[in-house]
Amino acid sequence: MKTPFDRIDGSPILGQVIPLLLTVVVLGVLLAILHLALTIFNMLPVKIPIVMQIHAVDVIVGITIYLKTSIDFAIFMGRLMTTYQGWRSRVAIEIGTAFGNAFGTIAIIGMWVMFKDIHLLLALMVLIASLVLFELAHGSLEHFGNWESEGGIKKLLYLTLSRSLTAVTRLTDPVLSRVMPNLGEKLKGKTGLSWKKLLGFSGSVPFILGLDDFAGYVPLFSVVNVYGFAIGVITAHTILNISLFLSPKRTIEAVKNEYVSFAGTIAFIALALYGIWESGKIVLTLIR
Repeated sequence: MKTPFDRIDGSPILGQVIPLLLTVVVLGVLLAILHLALTIFNMLPVKIPIVMQIHAVDVIVGITIYLKTSIDFAIFMGRLMTTYQGWRSRVAIEIGTAFGNAFGTIAIIGMWVMFKDIHLLLALMVLIASLVLFELAHGSLEHFGNWESEGGIKKLLYLTLSRSLTAVTRLTDPVLSRVMPNLGEKLKGKTGLSWKKLLGFSGSVPFILGLDDFAGYVPLFSVVNVYGFAIGVITAHTILNISLFLSPKRTIEAVKNEYVSFAGTIAFIALALYGIWESGKIVLTLIR
């Protein structure tokens, strides 16, 4: 007698529909957990509580920022999907990365709630995360490195970015090597993982990349509603998951597109500079 799992294994349609429906269910669960966590944060003795209101603009900002800073994560997902195929592995990857991303976002908000009154510590955290974004920008250069040989404005843009980011990373490497794990090692394909281990490994990735998002998140918390922003981030991850699994090849090609990579590099640099500016403002406020 066939089990439900056997029926899904033998049906390409069910193998596509079941994980997609599960993704939506997981999104609902994570949004409920987010609401509960922020409610608990508001019980802490903080000066300004989180406003538990949802505004479309804040949600859109969260979606945009997450999708703009998820290029490396999307590439990792592509590698993971290549190594572990089938709907069961897909479910493990979807659930693991969704929970990892959500809990990472909640943790960042928690740190912001607890440390935003400890201004010097907050400034240091934002500064370090900003330096990490320079590292990500430098790593994105390889996706449009062919511009160097094409000449014209493309070559000028590439060389300007490459030389500037190389100079910056030479200064930041001694600092980041002490606080940042080796992302290259973590992004290598792993084989032989059981379903539970694949679930855990998938959940760990957003935490590994979480420091990169910190600079993009914390400075924005002063201009957007944190609750709506977090909803946008968690929702964007679900959108990314769905798009990757609906058409893995096309999605990976899109995020590795030279123009998308160039735009992502500019976004990383802009967010890094914004983070440095914000950390500088915090320090100047303390001095005055």
